[in-house]
Amino acid sequence: MPGAGPVPPLPDHPPVAAPLTAPVARTGAGGGPPADGSARGGEPSGSGTGQPGERPAEPSGERPGGGPRERGGESGGGSADYPLLAPAPASPQTPAQPPAGTAAPPAAAGPGAPADPRTAVGYGNGADGPAPGTGKACVACRTGLIDKDGYCENCGHAQPRERDHMERDLDLVAAVTDRGLRHHRNEDAFTLSTTALPDGAPAVVAVVCDGVSSSSRPDEASAAAAEAAGASLLDALPAGTPPGKALHEAVLTAGEAVNSLAGSAERAPGGQQPHMNAPACTIVAAVAAGDTLTVGWIGDSRAYWVPDDRTLPARRLTEDDSWAAQMVVNGLMSEAEAYADPRAHAITGWLGADAYELDPHTASCAPGEPGVLVVCTDGLWNYAEAAEDMALAVPADARSRPLHGAQALVGFALDGGGHDNVTVAVLPFPGSPAGAGSA
Repeated sequence: MPGAGPVPPLPDHPPVAAPLTAPVARTGAGGGPPADGSARGGEPSGSGTGQPGERPAEPSGERPGGGPRERGGESGGGSADYPLLAPAPASPQTPAQPPAGTAAPPAAAGPGAPADPRTAVGYGNGADGPAPGTGKACVACRTGLIDKDGYCENCGHAQPRERDHMERDLDLVAAVTDRGLRHHRNEDAFTLSTTALPDGAPAVVAVVCDGVSSSSRPDEASAAAAEAAGASLLDALPAGTPPGKALHEAVLTAGEAVNSLAGSAERAPGGQQPHMNAPACTIVAAVAAGDTLTVGWIGDSRAYWVPDDRTLPARRLTEDDSWAAQMVVNGLMSEAEAYADPRAHAITGWLGADAYELDPHTASCAPGEPGVLVVCTDGLWNYAEAAEDMALAVPADARSRPLHGAQALVGFALDGGGHDNVTVAVLPFPGSPAGAGSA
């Protein structure tokens, strides 16, 4: 439909829609997926106008691999919010370890040692709650301390998990993630980093991942993917690898990290049997270097270009790996019809042991004007699907205040209903107007 779709980016590797399969994520009489389990049970679907809907949850059990997956796992619109659960206590003697297959973060420089040119910030693999015994006050009564089980010793209130809401600001890029109002935990993850290219020019990296809620351990999948992709980019870019190739390899590395999470019961011996519900997530990553923005992705997490001059068109730089996108690309439905369909959010590409053979998409553009790149999960774009709608939601000062911009966009999604976890990274381009360096 004119005006409803994204302006195609300049592709390094043009997105290729997965082949249509039949049946495709059909919905049964009860609103769930087909009896053969060929789709994941869903998140709230977005319509062509950006209004979220409600999706039924998928029944548990074995799901043969190979078909599209419906994302999420919310109940209907009348469901109450999930209560916060007590966090698992963290062991102060055992430092958090990076996921298998990922590079360790740079060691802290000692006195007099040269600073590491790389700066990385992420989350998802540390303690999933406030550390007991640290003297941190209760978020409810603000007087009691937190016991070893994560409850207030004064009022008994369970404390929020660390991942329920996280914010990071590196001046050149900032991100915010929030659990939302319906999910019982946050299954999104992100990493941010800055580094230097061989010629000394700065490069800024943002990685955003969205766990597939109906898979097993989606929160672990998103955290592992974000950390692995971020570490891969921090190794490749300073070595002179072009951003497009670096992103392609980073997505593959993230896929290997998620694959490593699958247990024996979730793996198919020799590829001869269908996988069970293996950990899974989507990924979108962006690199800003020189006068070019480059993005890489698998799934339906997105990147939008929003210029400072709002009289210029905003653009979506990614194409979803989803049922709705396939319908539009193949001319079977208009975009408005496809995204209004209950099957719209069935994804056809993801990271996980039961995914198709991975073929990461990459695209790049040279905007030619100042603005911001918005990298986000569908917890945001469900409420602003079209690029022009996203531009209306982005604050006018987002380039000079990227953290405030990310906070405002998360608030926009929560005000819209907060049906899903929401994660947003805002990357000013061409760099911070104040000329700030990396943190």
